[in-house]
Amino acid sequence: MIKGLAKLIVALNGNQKRTQIAAGFAWGILLGFLPVGNVFWIILFVLSFFLTHNQGAKILCLALFKVIMPVLYPLTDEIGWMILNAPPLHDFFTYLYNTPFVLFTRFNNTLVAGGLATGIVLWLPVFALFCLLIPLYRNSMIPKILQSGFAKISAYIPIVQKIQKAIEFFDAFSDN
Repeated sequence: MIKGLAKLIVALNGNQKRTQIAAGFAWGILLGFLPVGNVFWIILFVLSFFLTHNQGAKILCLALFKVIMPVLYPLTDEIGWMILNAPPLHDFFTYLYNTPFVLFTRFNNTLVAGGLATGIVLWLPVFALFCLLIPLYRNSMIPKILQSGFAKISAYIPIVQKIQKAIEFFDAFSDN
Protein backbone atom coordinates (compact mmCIF):
# COMPACT_ATOMS: atom_id res chain seq x y z
CA MET A 1 0.00 0.00 0.00
CA ILE A 2 2.88 2.36 0.77
CA LYS A 3 4.39 1.73 -2.67
CA GLY A 4 1.08 2.50 -4.39
CA LEU A 5 0.64 5.68 -2.36
CA ALA A 6 4.22 6.71 -3.13
CA LYS A 7 3.73 6.11 -6.86
CA LEU A 8 0.54 8.17 -6.77
CA ILE A 9 2.27 11.05 -4.97
CA VAL A 10 5.14 10.98 -7.47
CA ALA A 11 2.63 11.03 -10.34
CA LEU A 12 0.58 13.85 -8.81
CA ASN A 13 3.66 15.95 -8.15
CA GLY A 14 5.47 14.98 -11.33
CA ASN A 15 4.81 15.47 -14.96
CA GLN A 16 2.52 12.50 -15.56
CA LYS A 17 -0.49 13.55 -17.61
CA ARG A 18 -3.50 14.46 -15.53
CA THR A 19 -5.68 12.34 -17.83
CA GLN A 20 -3.70 9.22 -16.88
CA ILE A 21 -4.11 9.93 -13.17
CA ALA A 22 -7.80 10.76 -13.61
CA ALA A 23 -8.34 7.56 -15.58
CA GLY A 24 -6.73 5.62 -12.72
CA PHE A 25 -9.23 7.08 -10.25
CA ALA A 26 -12.12 6.36 -12.64
CA TRP A 27 -11.00 2.73 -13.09
CA GLY A 28 -10.73 2.40 -9.31
CA ILE A 29 -14.32 3.55 -8.87
CA LEU A 30 -15.62 1.25 -11.60
CA LEU A 31 -13.85 -1.75 -10.08
CA GLY A 32 -14.79 -0.64 -6.57
CA PHE A 33 -18.50 -0.73 -7.32
CA LEU A 34 -18.36 -4.27 -8.73
CA PRO A 35 -18.34 -7.19 -6.29
CA VAL A 36 -15.05 -9.10 -6.48
CA GLY A 37 -15.12 -12.66 -7.71
CA ASN A 38 -17.28 -12.50 -10.79
CA VAL A 39 -16.14 -12.61 -14.37
CA PHE A 40 -17.02 -8.94 -15.04
CA TRP A 41 -14.68 -7.82 -12.29
CA ILE A 42 -11.87 -10.14 -13.40
CA ILE A 43 -12.17 -9.13 -17.08
CA LEU A 44 -12.25 -5.41 -16.27
CA PHE A 45 -9.36 -5.74 -13.81
CA VAL A 46 -7.17 -7.57 -16.33
CA LEU A 47 -8.23 -5.24 -19.15
CA SER A 48 -7.27 -2.23 -17.05
CA PHE A 49 -3.63 -3.33 -17.03
CA PHE A 50 -3.49 -3.07 -20.83
CA LEU A 51 -4.71 0.53 -20.85
CA THR A 52 -2.71 3.63 -20.02
CA HIS A 53 -3.58 5.05 -16.61
CA ASN A 54 -2.02 5.47 -13.19
CA GLN A 55 -2.05 2.12 -11.41
CA GLY A 56 -1.45 3.70 -7.99
CA ALA A 57 -4.56 5.88 -8.32
CA LYS A 58 -6.57 2.86 -9.43
CA ILE A 59 -5.47 0.66 -6.53
CA LEU A 60 -5.88 3.43 -3.95
CA CYS A 61 -9.38 4.30 -5.16
CA LEU A 62 -10.32 0.62 -5.46
CA ALA A 63 -9.20 -0.05 -1.88
CA LEU A 64 -11.08 2.99 -0.61
CA PHE A 65 -14.30 2.01 -2.36
CA LYS A 66 -14.07 -1.60 -1.20
CA VAL A 67 -14.04 -0.26 2.36
CA ILE A 68 -17.06 2.04 1.90
CA MET A 69 -19.08 -0.20 -0.44
CA PRO A 70 -21.01 -1.98 2.34
CA VAL A 71 -22.67 1.37 3.05
CA LEU A 72 -23.56 1.76 -0.65
CA TYR A 73 -24.82 -1.80 -1.17
CA PRO A 74 -28.49 -0.90 -0.63
CA LEU A 75 -28.23 1.75 -3.36
CA THR A 76 -26.47 -0.50 -5.88
CA ASP A 77 -28.82 -3.37 -5.00
CA GLU A 78 -31.85 -1.17 -5.76
CA ILE A 79 -30.32 0.04 -9.04
CA GLY A 80 -29.54 -3.55 -10.04
CA TRP A 81 -33.07 -4.67 -9.17
CA MET A 82 -34.53 -1.89 -11.35
CA ILE A 83 -32.27 -2.85 -14.26
CA LEU A 84 -32.91 -6.58 -14.00
CA ASN A 85 -36.68 -6.11 -13.69
CA ALA A 86 -37.06 -3.55 -16.47
CA PRO A 87 -39.72 -4.95 -18.84
CA PRO A 88 -37.93 -3.86 -22.05
CA LEU A 89 -34.83 -5.82 -21.00
CA HIS A 90 -36.64 -9.00 -19.97
CA ASP A 91 -36.10 -10.85 -23.28
CA PHE A 92 -32.45 -9.77 -23.41
CA PHE A 93 -31.74 -11.05 -19.90
CA THR A 94 -33.58 -14.30 -20.65
CA TYR A 95 -31.36 -14.78 -23.69
CA LEU A 96 -28.23 -14.07 -21.62
CA TYR A 97 -29.38 -16.44 -18.89
CA ASN A 98 -29.71 -19.26 -21.43
CA THR A 99 -26.35 -18.53 -23.07
CA PRO A 100 -23.47 -20.82 -21.98
CA PHE A 101 -20.76 -19.29 -19.80
CA VAL A 102 -22.62 -15.98 -19.37
CA LEU A 103 -23.89 -17.12 -15.97
CA PHE A 104 -20.28 -16.97 -14.72
CA THR A 105 -20.58 -13.18 -14.95
CA ARG A 106 -23.38 -13.31 -12.36
CA PHE A 107 -25.13 -10.58 -14.37
CA ASN A 108 -28.43 -11.63 -12.78
CA ASN A 109 -27.17 -10.64 -9.31
CA THR A 110 -28.59 -7.25 -8.33
CA LEU A 111 -25.30 -6.10 -6.76
CA VAL A 112 -23.36 -7.00 -9.92
CA ALA A 113 -25.86 -5.34 -12.26
CA GLY A 114 -26.22 -2.26 -10.07
CA GLY A 115 -22.49 -1.97 -9.40
CA LEU A 116 -21.61 -2.31 -13.08
CA ALA A 117 -24.23 0.23 -14.14
CA THR A 118 -23.26 2.69 -11.40
CA GLY A 119 -19.54 2.33 -12.13
CA ILE A 120 -20.06 2.86 -15.86
CA VAL A 121 -22.28 5.90 -15.27
CA LEU A 122 -19.79 7.43 -12.79
CA TRP A 123 -16.69 6.73 -14.88
CA LEU A 124 -16.84 9.85 -17.06
CA PRO A 125 -17.86 12.34 -14.32
CA VAL A 126 -15.09 11.04 -12.03
CA PHE A 127 -12.60 11.29 -14.88
CA ALA A 128 -13.66 14.88 -15.64
CA LEU A 129 -13.65 15.85 -11.96
CA PHE A 130 -10.11 14.61 -11.40
CA CYS A 131 -8.94 16.24 -14.64
CA LEU A 132 -10.09 19.52 -13.07
CA LEU A 133 -8.79 18.82 -9.55
CA ILE A 134 -5.26 17.69 -10.43
CA PRO A 135 -4.07 21.07 -11.85
CA LEU A 136 -5.69 22.79 -8.87
CA TYR A 137 -3.74 20.48 -6.56
CA ARG A 138 -0.48 20.96 -8.45
CA ASN A 139 -0.70 24.74 -8.74
CA SER A 140 -2.37 25.79 -5.48
CA MET A 141 -2.18 23.11 -2.84
CA ILE A 142 1.38 21.72 -3.13
CA PRO A 143 3.11 25.02 -2.24
CA LYS A 144 0.78 25.55 0.72
CA ILE A 145 1.24 21.98 1.96
CA LEU A 146 5.03 22.17 1.75
CA GLN A 147 5.11 25.45 3.70
CA SER A 148 2.73 24.30 6.43
CA GLY A 149 3.87 23.46 9.91
CA PHE A 150 2.04 20.14 9.68
CA ALA A 151 4.30 19.03 6.82
CA LYS A 152 7.42 19.94 8.79
CA ILE A 153 6.21 18.17 11.96
CA SER A 154 4.90 15.08 10.16
CA ALA A 155 8.33 14.50 8.61
CA TYR A 156 9.34 12.94 11.95
CA ILE A 157 6.55 10.31 11.96
CA PRO A 158 7.94 6.85 11.03
CA ILE A 159 5.22 5.97 8.49
CA VAL A 160 5.67 9.35 6.79
CA GLN A 161 9.43 8.72 6.64
CA LYS A 162 8.79 5.36 4.94
CA ILE A 163 6.46 7.00 2.43
CA GLN A 164 9.06 9.71 1.81
CA LYS A 165 11.75 7.09 1.15
CA ALA A 166 9.42 5.25 -1.24
CA ILE A 167 8.63 8.53 -3.01
CA GLU A 168 12.34 9.29 -3.40
CA PHE A 169 12.92 5.76 -4.73
CA PHE A 170 10.16 5.99 -7.35
CA ASP A 171 11.01 9.60 -8.15
CA ALA A 172 14.55 8.51 -9.04
CA PHE A 173 13.12 6.06 -11.61
CA SER A 174 10.71 8.60 -13.07
CA ASP A 175 13.55 11.06 -13.77
CA ASN A 176 15.35 8.55 -16.01
